[in-house]
Amino acid sequence: MTIWDFIYNHLTTDNRLILIVVTDTKGSSPGRVGFKIAVSGNGEFFGSIGGGIMEHNMVELARKKLMEDSTGIFVKRQIHNPESEHDKSGMICSGEQTQVFVPLSKSDLKTFASLYNCINEGRKGSLILNRRGASFLDGHLLEKSIVSKFENENSWEYAEQTGLTDTVYIFGAGHISLPLSQILRMLGFRIVVFDDRRDLSTYNANTFAHHKEVVNYRSVSDLVPEGRNSYVAIMTFGHLSDDTVLRQMLNKKLKYLGMIGSKSKVQELFDRLRNEGFSEESLSFVNTPIGIPVGSQTPEEIAVSIAARIIQTRNS
Repeated sequence: MTIWDFIYNHLTTDNRLILIVVTDTKGSSPGRVGFKIAVSGNGEFFGSIGGGIMEHNMVELARKKLMEDSTGIFVKRQIHNPESEHDKSGMICSGEQTQVFVPLSKSDLKTFASLYNCINEGRKGSLILNRRGASFLDGHLLEKSIVSKFENENSWEYAEQTGLTDTVYIFGAGHISLPLSQILRMLGFRIVVFDDRRDLSTYNANTFAHHKEVVNYRSVSDLVPEGRNSYVAIMTFGHLSDDTVLRQMLNKKLKYLGMIGSKSKVQELFDRLRNEGFSEESLSFVNTPIGIPVGSQTPEEIAVSIAARIIQTRNS
């Protein structure tokens, strides 16, 4: 589940919420611009703005406002210094952060339904927050993933790119693909799984992927868009199909490209590709054998090692 799932699900059941978003920081602050947490009128919450006593206090403040049926947007600064005269957060890391509190109700369902659908369909869009509330621009592309302009409580605007979610395209729906999909979904990735086999038990059992499709491996290049949000993991049933998919990915501009396989298999395949004219630069980009070496043996352990490498790449 993501925070957008949480908000959408609560709004569809007519639960009011307050969305808290960090819009400005100074110094050493546990919260970063873009950190967010949603607090529901039934007491549930999802997300984080930095943790600790500060986050607890902000959640309690949101709950209080929901109980009071408050509908006004407001700004709350938190200073992480026990010597501060005002707005002490209870933390001692010396920085400060400012968050906006945006109440949401049934009237905002259309906005967040559009956002929710864009994300799940892989389309881009932009969420805009300001003193007038929340709005969503379907198809809009920002210059950066987050644009926050904060001058004071009366002059601020926050915009966040959606729909360009980090997406992992997994070729092969077998026994490693299933736990990998589960782990990556928990980590906030969008998961797309491809296989050329019909009626595969692990394909049918994969309820974690956002999209699954039976394809011809000889024609998959157009299924993976280029860009910093595209990750590819190749783990098909056999060496020949791995080779077929890899050739179509090698010259793409991707964030990550990994292929499962033994050292001998990889060496044989790469030698063949070099002889056919593929550059050393493109081959060196392939993470293979795939994953971080942790002595993994089971499909679940291998999936953890692959997910760890993908996280490392995302955060680099």
